[in-house]
Amino acid sequence: MDNIVGKKSSLSIAVNVSLIVLVLLWLFPTAGLLVSSFRTSDQIATSGWWKSMLPSEQNRTLRTAPSSEQKELDGLFVIEGNLFDEGQVAEISAWGISSRAIADYKPGETAALRKGGEVTVQSNGDYRLEHTEALTGKRGSRIFVTATSAPEFTTRNYKNILFDPNNREGMAKAFFNTLTVTIPATIIPILVAAFAAYALAWMDFPGRALLIACVVGLLVVPLQLALIPLLKFHNSIGIGKGYIGVWLAHTGFGLPLAIYLLRNYMVGLPRDIIENARVDGATEFQIFLKIILPLSFPALASFAIFQFLWTWNDLLVALVFLIDSTGDTTVMTKQIVELLGTRGGNWEILATSAFVSIAVPLMVFFAMQKYLVRGLLAGSVK
Repeated sequence: MDNIVGKKSSLSIAVNVSLIVLVLLWLFPTAGLLVSSFRTSDQIATSGWWKSMLPSEQNRTLRTAPSSEQKELDGLFVIEGNLFDEGQVAEISAWGISSRAIADYKPGETAALRKGGEVTVQSNGDYRLEHTEALTGKRGSRIFVTATSAPEFTTRNYKNILFDPNNREGMAKAFFNTLTVTIPATIIPILVAAFAAYALAWMDFPGRALLIACVVGLLVVPLQLALIPLLKFHNSIGIGKGYIGVWLAHTGFGLPLAIYLLRNYMVGLPRDIIENARVDGATEFQIFLKIILPLSFPALASFAIFQFLWTWNDLLVALVFLIDSTGDTTVMTKQIVELLGTRGGNWEILATSAFVSIAVPLMVFFAMQKYLVRGLLAGSVK
């Protein structure tokens, strides 16, 4: 009864539900990472990204202005100002002058300081600190507040990561280093594999079947198995610690899939077109350049997506073939791993760095996804 016209089978419903679940499982973490990348460290520490549009209550340690800004009024040395950063909106519900008693006072009340003087804090963060003697010290007095903050979003995280030349994270340089690795490591395998695939698909020569079998066999060779021998070979010829070495490594690891994918696609192209071109006097190179390449664009695009994503997100090959103590060739995946150790508490920096690292692959995927299925299924049916 499942095959009745107009009635969906239970298998079709299960497939659709599974796809929806998989999409949601992928979408929620990505959306959370995007939202967190625009939040401040205080808000990330107090509430989840799904509460980013709601006010959040948090305990914060703030400071008054330094003693250099004091003014003498009627025999008193006074410092006035606002505890919050400029443009920040928050309402204080309780405050204190000791970390052991952060809610001893209500807004508008006055507290006596341990070193003399007194301070008054209002609900909007305005304060007035008074003392009978001149205040000393480079840093202001600490004020512990419990405040409800309005939702706050900022682009400062991205400015610090990408556009600040003095930032300690080094993500801007790592971003361009990753592009330097990824673009050639995507183009070179496609160029080499396109020539090889055409030869294996449309040119007769001894050993062609054996070469095809070798290509299929190389698809199952583990990447980790070839790393050390390849690194030793690169070191012996002097290319083991730079971009050339990592380009060739990615090319070698990506060629089997590229040749297999493109060859299957080219075999499925109409034979009459190639034979008519040969009858008209076209050379093999002319056939390849003017006929095969334009018709094979879906397959080329589908492999480009895979190769770009794999190379951009790679960490293992970069660690092995980009050995650089100065950090001049550090890629984003390695830089993020280092941030986890050095800036583990700065979640806004980690979230922004992680989203920057996935933004480019997402753009490439969505721009070329229409060619993905066509290229992968090419040659699977006759």
